[in-house]
Amino acid sequence: IAKLAARYNINITGVTKACCGNPQVARAMLNGGATSLADSRIENIIRMRQAGIDADMMLLRTPQLSRIDTVVEHADISLNTEPVVIEALAWEAQEQGVIHRVLLMAELGERREGIPREQLHDVVDQTLCLDGVELYGLGVNLTCLTGVIPTREKMLAFEELVQEIQESFDITLPMIGAGNSANVPLMLQGDHPATFINNLRVGEGILLGLETVNREAIPGTHQDVFTVEAELIEVKDKPSLPDGELTQNAYGETPSFENRGVITRGIAAIGRQDVITDGLTPLDEDIEILASSSDHLVLHLKDGYEVGDIVRFRPNYGTLVSAFTSEYVATAYK
Repeated sequence: IAKLAARYNINITGVTKACCGNPQVARAMLNGGATSLADSRIENIIRMRQAGIDADMMLLRTPQLSRIDTVVEHADISLNTEPVVIEALAWEAQEQGVIHRVLLMAELGERREGIPREQLHDVVDQTLCLDGVELYGLGVNLTCLTGVIPTREKMLAFEELVQEIQESFDITLPMIGAGNSANVPLMLQGDHPATFINNLRVGEGILLGLETVNREAIPGTHQDVFTVEAELIEVKDKPSLPDGELTQNAYGETPSFENRGVITRGIAAIGRQDVITDGLTPLDEDIEILASSSDHLVLHLKDGYEVGDIVRFRPNYGTLVSAFTSEYVATAYK
């Protein structure tokens, strides 16, 4: 991914939030070509700092006013949209005797964090007037919340906005961050604008080897880096349909089941309290997930499985996040 981005003179910021700032993952990203790291939780940035990682650290989520001192102490750069927060960062940076770098996020249709175009000039002007902070760049985020695709037209609109700001204030911004793993298809198609854009924040594309528009594999990447394993605690032949008057399950759902007669049903010791089970895909193609509750994952098994056997799954991004954040899921490296 770093080599692909380099064709457009774009640097990659490796996003570690899915792995809770795991230092081994962070080092792998840097060794693979990422020039900086980013996380949405300041706790994860602190974790990487304590592990001796000295790369530039970017806080992805807008800083909380209640944690400004911690942000300034541990993060080099933060994504911002609120003048009151930027002012607080400036005051705290002066107190700590440092310069905190600010990346202003522009609203381009995703409707998550972002400053509307008609307000951006004022926020830029206010930021440039503050001591203690450096206006380090402009950024945009798409796809994550509402699924807006970073099309070439969207990227050209962003570059136009960047040009407008730089010309209006007679400045050259060091970082122009145009998005995330959803930008990979444009690069693969040879269609990504590269006049001003010089940075992408990439997590899933690195960790799971998938672009986030169509969830297709990125050439040259691996899709099996992470595997979720669970032990079978029951294996029995049972009817495929429940027997009795039905109501909602524990999660307020009304599931439906196909009548397949008597089948081999297995229960794996993992459930919704551990991970997002909807994002699990069995590595054994003959296994099918039938249902899940807080502590149980019910499977349709082929012959040959026994109690105590390990079943393996490939996680999607949401499940990967939940696995790393769950205190019930142990992490091992091979």
